[in-house]
Amino acid sequence: MKRFFVLFIVLGMFFSIASAQLNEAQLKRQINALALKMKSMQCDFVQTKYIKMLNYNMVSRGKMFYQQGNKLRWEYTSPYTYAFVLNGQKVLISRGKRSDVININQSKMFKEIARIMMNSVVGKCLTDTKDFKSSITDASTEYIATLYPQQKQMRQMFQKIVLRFNKHSSMVSTVELVEKKGDKTVIVLKNVKTNVPIYAKVFSIN
Repeated sequence: MKRFFVLFIVLGMFFSIASAQLNEAQLKRQINALALKMKSMQCDFVQTKYIKMLNYNMVSRGKMFYQQGNKLRWEYTSPYTYAFVLNGQKVLISRGKRSDVININQSKMFKEIARIMMNSVVGKCLTDTKDFKSSITDASTEYIATLYPQQKQMRQMFQKIVLRFNKHSSMVSTVELVEKKGDKTVIVLKNVKTNVPIYAKVFSIN
């Protein structure tokens, strides 16, 4: 399940940031407004899992696609294949040759995951205190947003989620998920494209 939670947290991080002179409240409102204009988004990502106790790092790569209308595909391509596809009220989980389809209306857990995912995509993750408390600081070359989980299940997994926005590109560059025991996952986003056409088959659920 951790992979699902990493997934929806990351979704909320693909927003543009405005002027460096804005205060925290203004920045949050600006993020919300700009996120609503995002019709679609796609990118590559590199995910590094840092395991403190073992002094070991695990690197994986993949692609992410989002389109308005509750459509999302989060796919690992290396060193293993794994895909999570949300299309409307259905979720497809694909692991190698095995695939499972779940109707989120029949699963309270998946319905909650889908709710938080979509709240993130439309920019509510920084202002909806039900799921997160958040703060934004202005560093020299980037904005840093820190989210503190409020839901019990999330608090059991993560201390905080740190988002780093590049001021020059006005896009998020790195997402850091810090776990309760000190382990962390760092996701670096690359080749981000917004409001470009995406083939319907990317979100296909058979």
